[in-house]
Amino acid sequence: MPINFDSAIGIHADALRVRSQRAELLATNMANADTPNYKAQDIDFREALNNAMTGSAPGQLNTTNQKHYSTNPESNGLMGPIQYRVASQDSLDGNSVDEEVEQAQFMQNAVQYQASLQFLGGKFNSLTRALKGE
Repeated sequence: MPINFDSAIGIHADALRVRSQRAELLATNMANADTPNYKAQDIDFREALNNAMTGSAPGQLNTTNQKHYSTNPESNGLMGPIQYRVASQDSLDGNSVDEEVEQAQFMQNAVQYQASLQFLGGKFNSLTRALKGE
């Protein structure tokens, strides 16, 4: 009986990819905390994970011809559509980044990324033991 790695690994590989993309966005937000008129960005993890699992692009229409244009150039290859965070307090320069919020979101995402890594490592250990017949 052949092993199907996609079903054996589950959603953890997709979760790692989405968490990695979210970490990049959050890091970009923190790097642009002093940039005038910069708007803090994020992705919805659940929607992005669903898109990753189904293999569909966010907000993408079905194309029937290869000459059709892409419908979501804003996604930049992300699994979920970019969303803008609502500022809790207006800044004079139009920047919506709240450094404390971004740091908290980044750390929460990092912990969840680590948890996904541990789950994925456990799956690989289980597969290795099964292949060895233990």
